[in-house]
Amino acid sequence: MEGRPISDAVDRDGRVLRCRVARGRHGTLDGDALPEVQATLGGLDPAEIGAVLLTSDGESFCTGGDVRAFEGAADRGTYVRSLAEAFHGFLTAIVDCPVPVVAGVRGWAAGAGMSIVCATDLAVGGRSTRLRPAYPGIGFSPDGGMSWTLPRIVGAGRARQILLTDRVLDAAQAHGLGILTDVVDDGEVLAEAEHVAHRLAQGPTVALGRIKRLLASSPDASLAEQLAAEADAISASAAGPEAAEGLAAFVEKRPPAFHRR
Repeated sequence: MEGRPISDAVDRDGRVLRCRVARGRHGTLDGDALPEVQATLGGLDPAEIGAVLLTSDGESFCTGGDVRAFEGAADRGTYVRSLAEAFHGFLTAIVDCPVPVVAGVRGWAAGAGMSIVCATDLAVGGRSTRLRPAYPGIGFSPDGGMSWTLPRIVGAGRARQILLTDRVLDAAQAHGLGILTDVVDDGEVLAEAEHVAHRLAQGPTVALGRIKRLLASSPDASLAEQLAAEADAISASAAGPEAAEGLAAFVEKRPPAFHRR
């Protein structure tokens, strides 16, 4: 199915929303696109959209912001703060998105690009994909939540090692650490990421959103708090139409059809 444009940075393909986060050959973070993507995610209806796919139109997923603009800013601290705050609104929209967010990670994901990958639910990379914090290389500390998401993915010790040494991770290393969830041939990255997004979009969207929220809350919750949240979520799921279809399909020994048209 061909995508239906919603804006310059967003189009819809069935129940999948495709969003561009960077542009140009080297994948520079697209500051003009981020507010469009943020607004779209903020108004997303899980009844209509079941997954989000983040991509770029260059050879790399995203290599971060425009370093030349950083260097040339008259008041660098104020300028970079304004960019970071805008970027953080976009990152918050990714994390809070009520449906799964998938990244198709070709080439490099560095700086802000690595922050985006760490904020997504699933990330598909290629054999040549590389990830790098990159912030220390220009004398910066990270933004985009990397100091929050990375230790939750790889553990505090590994996160310190990766961030403090500005370590470059190849695809196999990133996959082993859980930052990339799938690695395929370079030419298949976008096709596989789209396949993953479409498969998720046909699933039990509301239940998947509840799974996302449970996973997000678990690091800071006690066991008792998490068990209570799980009881609330599973009872709400059991009372809804997705469970009715899923249970009926199981009993009737057929694949569930959560989104009939």
